[in-house]
Amino acid sequence: MTDATLDVVGIGNAIVDVIATADDAFLEQHGMTKGSMMLIDEQRAEQIYQAMGSTVITSGGSAGNTIAGIASLGGKTGFIGRVRQDALGDAYRHDITATGATFSTPAASDGPATARCLILVTPDAQRTMNTFLGACVNLGPNDIDADLVRSAAVTYLEGYLYDAPSAMEAFHAAAGIAHDAGRKVALSLSDAFCVNRHRDAFKRLVERHVDILFANEAEIEALFETASLHDAIAQLQGMTEIAAVTRSEHGSVVVTPEQTIEVPAHPVDHVVDTTGAGDLYAAGFLFGYTRGAPMHECARLGSLAASEIIGHFGARPQTPLAALVRSLSA
Repeated sequence: MTDATLDVVGIGNAIVDVIATADDAFLEQHGMTKGSMMLIDEQRAEQIYQAMGSTVITSGGSAGNTIAGIASLGGKTGFIGRVRQDALGDAYRHDITATGATFSTPAASDGPATARCLILVTPDAQRTMNTFLGACVNLGPNDIDADLVRSAAVTYLEGYLYDAPSAMEAFHAAAGIAHDAGRKVALSLSDAFCVNRHRDAFKRLVERHVDILFANEAEIEALFETASLHDAIAQLQGMTEIAAVTRSEHGSVVVTPEQTIEVPAHPVDHVVDTTGAGDLYAAGFLFGYTRGAPMHECARLGSLAASEIIGHFGARPQTPLAALVRSLSA
């Protein structure tokens, strides 16, 4: 993969995040399950937004966050995702290209508005997400820039996007292009509820098309329908080339056909908001991977990137991650 001009190209939902603090009573009042992601329509999105307190608005989307994290580490990136030609779409394009990422997917001139995710952060730093997918649902195989995929060492797929049938086709098309070019394909399972909706399809996708899998403990247990992480890892081993399973404050476990490697979490003084922690773990891991780092170092970089994100609101780095890495290496 030494001839790759990009490290990672991400394919995912182009979403603008709207973040506010809330208590458990607010979640209960609005029928939300704490810590989950729920798909909603535009009318419901407007109702929740009107009920929210003061908000922080920032570009998000799982794969977009990962791409921004890799760019912050000094990596070369690209992004494929659909926005509408509207104010939020313009803001999203500005934010992702400002990181240095290539984002050439044309904006839609009609159809649903640019996607948004209404995120409620409770005092325990858990985030509950309500997502209006908007323009994202129309992303399909024709949106896959084959040259961009071929140029990247790794194509990173966002599991959240798998809800739309056209996106499933786009995933398979992108994976085929990447593998035909001798590249790697990575997938994030994204959310346990997402896994429950697409369990069998995800298993087939991982077995046939995925080289690097990212999941948290709940997601990997949901994939194999077990309450035991040990059992899930046993089933996972050999299913794909590399799997990285995050475990919040307990760090992460890297699984390969030959071994499992446990890596501790990077210490954090105060957890503010866990939004994007898994996305930034993937960013650090893939940054290390595309540079040939050993597995434990990839996981360490992932934990470091995640630790920066959970120290503030929003899922994009506020401190340049490359500078953070240098300061800890000095």
